[in-house]
Amino acid sequence: MAMVAIARLDSAGRLLDAEMRLAELNERAGGRVGAPLAIPQVAALARLAQRLGIAISRNVVAADGEDDVELWVRAEPEVGSVRLEVSGWRARPSWRGPANEPDREGDFLRSAADWLWETDAALRITFISTEAGARYGFEVGMMLGQPITRLFSLAQDESGNLPILNAVAAQARFQGQEAELRGTGRMVRLEAAPRTDPAGRFAGFIGAAYMLGSDDVEAPEPDAPLPTPGPFGGFPDSFSQRLDRALREPLGRIIANADSISAQTEGPLKADYAEYAGDIASAGRHLLGLVEDLVDLQAIERADFTIAPEPLDLADVARRAAGLLTVRAQQCDVRIDKPALDERLPVTGEFRRALQVLVNLIGNAVRYSPSGSMVWIRLEREEGFGHVIVADQGKGIAPEDQKRIFDKFTRIDTSEPGGSGLGLYIARRLARAMGGDLTVDSAPGMGARFVFTLPLRREAFGGED
Repeated sequence: MAMVAIARLDSAGRLLDAEMRLAELNERAGGRVGAPLAIPQVAALARLAQRLGIAISRNVVAADGEDDVELWVRAEPEVGSVRLEVSGWRARPSWRGPANEPDREGDFLRSAADWLWETDAALRITFISTEAGARYGFEVGMMLGQPITRLFSLAQDESGNLPILNAVAAQARFQGQEAELRGTGRMVRLEAAPRTDPAGRFAGFIGAAYMLGSDDVEAPEPDAPLPTPGPFGGFPDSFSQRLDRALREPLGRIIANADSISAQTEGPLKADYAEYAGDIASAGRHLLGLVEDLVDLQAIERADFTIAPEPLDLADVARRAAGLLTVRAQQCDVRIDKPALDERLPVTGEFRRALQVLVNLIGNAVRYSPSGSMVWIRLEREEGFGHVIVADQGKGIAPEDQKRIFDKFTRIDTSEPGGSGLGLYIARRLARAMGGDLTVDSAPGMGARFVFTLPLRREAFGGED
């Protein structure tokens, strides 16, 4: 039976504990317990699982000294942490082939593709970039587990062949497979590289999709009105996603290396150098948060932006959001008083977006709370709506500023540490897209009280919980 090494990461990606084999691999990569995981491929998978709120399994190749090691990694988000199961452990010489050899998975994640997809060995879809469904009008969750032909109507090439089928037979990379995105009339060009399981068997494809034809920008007629600029002026709709792909990996490396220097993992440093490294890591996280905000901003301001309503327990979402911020709160000496385990609040919304709203609200409450204070999370029901109330003991918000805080790129006190000025704007847009709202009630010196509202599910009207 293949050896499985278990590890846990906190919500910030720091290694809490790991079994020996994984701990040793992490140490050889320059990491340690208490610092960010130093194996980028595994850390990226854990972050993705945490961001989507689902367990993800994937084959990765990691550097181990002068050689590589193939791993099968399963990342499962838990309250305030991510659990990793790492198996496979097949060592192989580091790749030294010519330039025309197949690229690795990372090449696709860094590509200029419009969106990404993956399949298993039976060509069932196991992953689709979240922005793809919102942009092109299909429900990502409904596609997972379906044959790839349910999403793509494959087209023959000039020789009458289907490149993807030839690639399956040869278990090789393919390019130039054109297809129609079913039900939309849009054409895409597909390319992919094969992946293998821990035993070296073909395990499916990691692929990229490039939109053709209908997404091309056409010159306006001479008398045609100019299009209304989006949040990024004249940049194309895919700008934020490409910005995300271009910046996420280098920023991640900067943060990881700066954290390692700050932690003095390679030996003692002058105190001011370690402080400089800590400042670099903090600035890198700020920039990474800004990139994520810009991606969300462009998504929600598209005319065709929609959410995927589903039944959810808003009390459970609030507990999960609080759990994700436990470490940050402890670092700030702030206690989060979250709903009890037996409390329920059945509403209709989208889990991922509701979690995003509450993480923003609770994170802000922790940021602006004084040391030794508390953040309260309370639940209420009123007139067909469920409410989550996030209250802090901070300095409060003046009445004349309470409307402005929901404006785009607005921060009331720029002298205080904070984000991009987009968080509350995005949170309110998401709340309203789900049929609810986000409001604030505050007074100077009395703390802030934010109320996130979603429609109650029908079962809640009769008092059935």
